[in-house]
Amino acid sequence: MPIYEYVCLECNIKFDALRSMSDADAPIHCENCDSDHTSRAISLFAAHSEGRVVAGAGSACSACTSSNCSSCEI
Repeated sequence: MPIYEYVCLECNIKFDALRSMSDADAPIHCENCDSDHTSRAISLFAAHSEGRVVAGAGSACSACTSSNCSSCEI
């Protein structure tokens, strides 16, 4: 199962959850404040292949940055 990153829109804490792909966008409670006002965050990734490092990040909207995507509806 993949690990997904989420952000709580109430307390702004980011947390990870091990969930099936079919549950990735299902509601999840914040680990810090137990709010259900959370959103899946866009995750960074890095991979090593034949001595090269490949890194990237997606962007759902122009307001997103690599450290803050709280303004987007994912």
